[in-house]
Amino acid sequence: MQTYHIHIKGIVQGVGFRPFVYQLAVQKQLTGWVNNTTDGVHIEINADENAAQLFLKEILNHLPPLAVVTDYSIKKVVNQHFNGFKIIKSESNATTNVLVTPDVAMCPDCRRELYNPGDRRYQYPFITCTNCGPRYSIITALPYDRPYTTMHKFKMCPVCQKEYDNPLERRHFSQTNSCPDCSVEMQWYENGELTEHFTDLDKVIQYWKAGKIIAIKGIGGYLLTCDATNKDAIKTLRKRKQRPTKPFALMYPNISAIEKDAFLNTDEKKELDSRHAPIVLLRLKKQTASKIALGNIAKDLGRIGVMLPYTPLYDLLLQKFGKPIIATSGNITGSTIIYEDQIAIEHLSNIADALLMNNREIVIPQDDGLVQFTAKHRQKIVLRRSRGKTPIYINPDLDFQNKSILATGGMLKSVLALTHQNNIFISQYLGNTESYDAQKNYETTFNHLTNILKPEIETVVTDKHPDYFATIFGKDYVQTKNIKHIVFQHHKAHFLSVLAENHLLDSQENILGIVWDGTGLGDDGNIWGGEFFSYQNHQIERIHHIGEFDFILADKMVKEPRISALAIGHKFEKAHKYLQPKFTKVEWQVYQKILSDTRLKSTSMGRLFDAVASIVFGYDKHHFDAEASMKLEWQATQFLENNKTNGYKLTPYAYENFSGFIFYQIIDDLIKNIDFQEIAAKFHLTLVNYIWQIAEKYGYEHLAFSGGVFQNALLVDLLIENNNNRKKLYFQKEVSPNDEGIVLGQLIYGMQQS
Repeated sequence: MQTYHIHIKGIVQGVGFRPFVYQLAVQKQLTGWVNNTTDGVHIEINADENAAQLFLKEILNHLPPLAVVTDYSIKKVVNQHFNGFKIIKSESNATTNVLVTPDVAMCPDCRRELYNPGDRRYQYPFITCTNCGPRYSIITALPYDRPYTTMHKFKMCPVCQKEYDNPLERRHFSQTNSCPDCSVEMQWYENGELTEHFTDLDKVIQYWKAGKIIAIKGIGGYLLTCDATNKDAIKTLRKRKQRPTKPFALMYPNISAIEKDAFLNTDEKKELDSRHAPIVLLRLKKQTASKIALGNIAKDLGRIGVMLPYTPLYDLLLQKFGKPIIATSGNITGSTIIYEDQIAIEHLSNIADALLMNNREIVIPQDDGLVQFTAKHRQKIVLRRSRGKTPIYINPDLDFQNKSILATGGMLKSVLALTHQNNIFISQYLGNTESYDAQKNYETTFNHLTNILKPEIETVVTDKHPDYFATIFGKDYVQTKNIKHIVFQHHKAHFLSVLAENHLLDSQENILGIVWDGTGLGDDGNIWGGEFFSYQNHQIERIHHIGEFDFILADKMVKEPRISALAIGHKFEKAHKYLQPKFTKVEWQVYQKILSDTRLKSTSMGRLFDAVASIVFGYDKHHFDAEASMKLEWQATQFLENNKTNGYKLTPYAYENFSGFIFYQIIDDLIKNIDFQEIAAKFHLTLVNYIWQIAEKYGYEHLAFSGGVFQNALLVDLLIENNNNRKKLYFQKEVSPNDEGIVLGQLIYGMQQS
């Protein structure tokens, strides 16, 4: 009998991996041990070679529900004799090489126990097991054991301790294990008074019914909630939160309730019911059974964001209430989600009528994830990668040769990423780092990741824009540590990101990259965003763009689509009668002077979308990011659906100075009194035709798409539909096409330059 050592890496901590191995070893009558270390799970067994290989195969083929294996090895070691099989104490090594488990929605087993009157955890709001519950949000160090989580202060009762110690139990080594006898406790805060040991969930229901707003502490932070059918309550929430038009997300009690209000295909249903439980954008039916106050929730967008209760507390509340609620991030508009109790009391008390708190601390805040599927071809588009997915990103094809690289990302859709021991870690969505709160959140997240992983960062990659907070942060870190600093252009990072996701980095094919977004500093010092790149032999070359127009007033132009309309259309005399009423007399004179003096140019497709939305529909100022573009998409969608068009006749536009020429044609259509929705549809379809023209002109068969414009579900559907299998199309998969995604491209470039 020999001794074999098995080493398994991946998501193998906090997922019941050790008890799973124990039970399998006992079943196979093998002797030995299993333990956690900071580089994964280690197993030693007494067995002959055949039995050892079969044991490893059984492990890999029957993993626990939350486990993901990224690497494994088996080797013969010095013979030892073991009596029985044991789970031994976790060890902490100098080098951390393990993936951090994300926070996970309540599992079916816990849900059954939650509603079983005979179960000792019946209606316990913090029920969890090894297959569900908070993970990343409560970790203070690795390996993932109770002393290294915010559960360390909760002493288990004898029954919970027995479960925890029993390798045959589902809750063996469940670090969040608790019950009503050793509970995570709730508090109620209202009018300056804190009620400890709060248990009356019916009070929340009564407050919702009375039109009141309740801030509730969840896994990643506080959510602001109210009755989604009560327009007055929603109006009050908008006023207090200073959020005039941005859509609110909804939380429904169950799938069947969603199906009565919205169209739901199998992909959307699967995503809603998944362990990461994101918000999913859905199309509403004309008549909603719940009678939600749609006009106050999401206006002129065509979709609403919907999620299911992902914690037992939310589930209990929603089942009692029986209707959808508004469930929006607990923050002040422009700031990040609040997760600390004292700060919640200080700030959310000005918005909510009461706070439902609990004494389980959150270490790191996370917003809810957000995804959508295109209506016709069901192409998945990640809009926000956050709770349930982060901080891990698994792509076995990417080899960073154990180099540790930090990517600092962009500004508006800020995330950061790093590689460590050949693993990739991409943070949760961190917000717009123009705000001080988002900057502090960025720093907190960086410190948290580096504290638990302890990487020895060798290279930092930043965006080309020198004034981004993320760029400044990266430069400061480089100077502090005296390590390598690499600057990489924004849109090229987008391109590498989509190539990496589709395993194309080493492709022998010549690939066309279409990278369209709002803003990114180009290599020529201008503002890019409507770019066509080639990729061949690991080289990126800018080969085409949509044509330059004047870029003025910096962030004001980004926030006011009317300025984009002016910048693109001011040279056309016939456009003035549509443009001039959008400005005061003084503004018109000042802006004309600025335009005559400016040298800064832009090729931004995002700004072209803004300009069209402004000139056609009068969407002149943004109340939230990309509002005008989203509304333009919905107007086009309605026209195409209402006319049931198959292959709408496209008017070809010139290649050169595309942005100006298409705007000129739109002014002509306005003069001809063409239906506004038809113009919106024509604009979208022309973009698709334009892409095919460029691909044909330069002879490309493989097309890769990235940038925030490709969050536009209609545009993506039209690309797929009009392709007719002529060309191979590649889209982002698990990272967002918006600026969140550039960190992956930055990491790749950092590796290529190291």
